[in-house]
Amino acid sequence: MECNIIRMGRLILRSPHSQHARNRWHKRMDFRWLSPIHKGTFLIAFLALSTWAFSQDNINQTIRLSGNMTLTTKGLSTFPNLTLGKPAALFDFSIGSGKFRFDPTLRFGLDGKPWTFIFWLRYEPIKTEKFGLRFGAHPAYSFKAIDVVHNGKTSEGLRAYQFLAGEIAPLFKVAENITLGPYYIYSRGIDHDAVQNSNFISFITNFTQISLAGDFFANLMAQVYYLKMDTRDGSYFNSALSFNRRNFPISVSSTINKAINKSIPGDSFLWNINLTWRFGGSFKKEGSAPPHKTVRTHQVSGK
Repeated sequence: MECNIIRMGRLILRSPHSQHARNRWHKRMDFRWLSPIHKGTFLIAFLALSTWAFSQDNINQTIRLSGNMTLTTKGLSTFPNLTLGKPAALFDFSIGSGKFRFDPTLRFGLDGKPWTFIFWLRYEPIKTEKFGLRFGAHPAYSFKAIDVVHNGKTSEGLRAYQFLAGEIAPLFKVAENITLGPYYIYSRGIDHDAVQNSNFISFITNFTQISLAGDFFANLMAQVYYLKMDTRDGSYFNSALSFNRRNFPISVSSTINKAINKSIPGDSFLWNINLTWRFGGSFKKEGSAPPHKTVRTHQVSGK
């Protein structure tokens, strides 16, 4: 492969092999490529960092830092146009304090090529023992392989499609280990040749801490959802089952996605197996004393 290209708005990134090519590449680098979605990415990152910084000025604030790394046999998405369909590595991170948190997600194929980048900023105004309400917004990038002709030679490159989205997620706790609720997300495609309007409506049920033998337990998530992408739509069933051990950060899970009725292109049935390592904890600032880490039990969800 002679060069790799990532096109984001007006930005074209190449891997030049000569000084002359590098000079031409540097001349092309300007800030005209800062489309609204790029500005949105920087704005959300700025707001997330500002929220975290503000929390540092408050006494007895708890900073939550967590993440997980997942290897999967097949990269799946509830949005068919975002499904990778081959082995992938997923990196999910979360930093938050109080009612705000920043949740970036970076997904790659095992060949090292980017798959999707998502930068969630979430706000949870209500969180009680029986009810929670969350709002969120994000810019996202979905990468697709393309053929690029340069100086008469064809090579493989990557095209980045850009999206903006928002979510509403009320959640009801109906029993000690059972939560359920509706979930809505709207996504707007920025590129003219991408899906322009996507509406995702689902009803989710979570069963957590299902006791198995000894210290082992399972988590189960099940949802039915309706997805409309421009003029096409479909109804689906999606579920994830994970097997975990208490005080142990590694879990094994499987996800399935089954179409009930659809006109959206894509496979009618998809499934995978995942290996996940979770890490993180809570850090509490008490007065002027340095923050200290509080012990937290690792728990793996079924999502």
